[in-house]
Amino acid sequence: MQVELILLILSLLFFVSIVADKIGYKFGVPALLLFLVVGMIFGSDGIGALFGGVGLQIDTGHAEALSTVAMCIILFSGGMDTKLSDVKSVIGPGIMLATVGVLITCIVTGVIIYFIFGWLNAVVTVSIWMALLIAATMSSTDSASVFSIMRTNGIGLKHDLRPLLELESGANDPMAYVLTTTLIGVVLSGSRQVDSLPIIQTIVIQLVMGSVLGFAFGQGLVLLMRRVKLANEALYPIMVLTACIFIFSITYYLKGNTYLAVYVGGLIIGNSKFTRKRQTKAFFNGLTWLSQLVMFLMLGLMVHPKEFIHLNVWLPCLIISIVMVCISRPLSVWLCMLPFRRWHTRDRIVLSWVGLKGAVPVIFAVMCKAEGVPYAELIFNVIFLCTIVSLLTQGTSLTTIAKRLNLAAPPQEEKRLEYFDMDLPDEIQSTAREVEVTERILENGNTPREIKIPPHTLIVMVKRGEDFFIPTGSSELHIGDQLLVISDRDANAAYRHMADEAEEEAQWRAEMRAKMKARWLKATRWMHRR
Repeated sequence: MQVELILLILSLLFFVSIVADKIGYKFGVPALLLFLVVGMIFGSDGIGALFGGVGLQIDTGHAEALSTVAMCIILFSGGMDTKLSDVKSVIGPGIMLATVGVLITCIVTGVIIYFIFGWLNAVVTVSIWMALLIAATMSSTDSASVFSIMRTNGIGLKHDLRPLLELESGANDPMAYVLTTTLIGVVLSGSRQVDSLPIIQTIVIQLVMGSVLGFAFGQGLVLLMRRVKLANEALYPIMVLTACIFIFSITYYLKGNTYLAVYVGGLIIGNSKFTRKRQTKAFFNGLTWLSQLVMFLMLGLMVHPKEFIHLNVWLPCLIISIVMVCISRPLSVWLCMLPFRRWHTRDRIVLSWVGLKGAVPVIFAVMCKAEGVPYAELIFNVIFLCTIVSLLTQGTSLTTIAKRLNLAAPPQEEKRLEYFDMDLPDEIQSTAREVEVTERILENGNTPREIKIPPHTLIVMVKRGEDFFIPTGSSELHIGDQLLVISDRDANAAYRHMADEAEEEAQWRAEMRAKMKARWLKATRWMHRR
């Protein structure tokens, strides 16, 4: 296949996925589910079936390489976005869910999988180690899936549930990775009797080494970026990306947990001060979405829906998916949260329900195929159905359950600037906002020195039409101008009152226009009857 044709297909595939995300945001459908559907449509059982079953194919080796890079970026970006100040109060339960919770989920699900395939006379009979491997690939929750759902539905959570889920979903992937790689070795060895002590030692060593190396290299990168002054500002995000890949690679050769090292490194870097931090975080935010998109498209391309036609294939997979949602996750949450009395029953119900699957199981499934694990296609099918069930049940009902339990809250994200491409670092104790000039704002005069603004507030720029200018005290302001206002954070309450007045006036005008239109239509109908 020619390079130009491959690029054309990939560009169309990505474009359709991005448009699907827009549609999903409008109708409340999880965007990641739409990415998965787009991949299935372009696969050999979709559009490819119209051309003799030849669809867009992905080699297992290439898929594994893509998965590794995507996982690095997702975990590193998740660490950068995690604020230590927010998760400080939930470190205990977060670490408990990310380690013991993953282990409990793996064991409970694995045992149930072993008996399910035996009871239903499924297409294959799996050993207990194979069943545990299938469970391990799906034992972690996905942070990108969770917060993609929250962004789509415009929902926040009370009682520190959001930082707890953020910490758990970002920190539980390394534990799932250790379990998956360990069980792959056990399955491939074919040993009926396995000594558990070396396995436990390997897990502990990998977790400790990963944490230490991630912390050390994260601190080293921060010191380097503070000392080195690059001539091109665009190179700072590239430098951090290079560090992300370096941390992963060097940890692999030093026998540590690579994914934990990457997450800890991102956590240290994201909570430190360095040059061009805002641009770097925005850069990784885009890369994370790209990685998620690639992983779900790849899952859609690699899965073969026609294999689910047979009852003895899709029925066990569907039961396993329901078990993950209704039994394994709730049981692990309730057991892990027993020592923490501050979390009430309602909180635990929400935590139990938010066990969304995402790109990580896809990566582990690709890893199983690349290592030549028996029944790798079965693992893929189980992951596929589990992801579908998780997104359809947990993803679509999260808002309803949070509201029913009175745990829903407005999103905590601040309103982004729409007209001015500017943001202030967290170190600067000021806030930048936009205000539209209305008649009420200009009631005392039409210059910056005459209008009422809160103390410790400064109008730094004005947008009029397509033009921008820096105002002086005597500059004339017009209705409809957009003002970029910077104020101390202590003055935010007064400023918000000023912005609310402008919004109230705009809402009042809209209501008056609607009333006038209704009266006009009523008068027109009356005259028509006359």
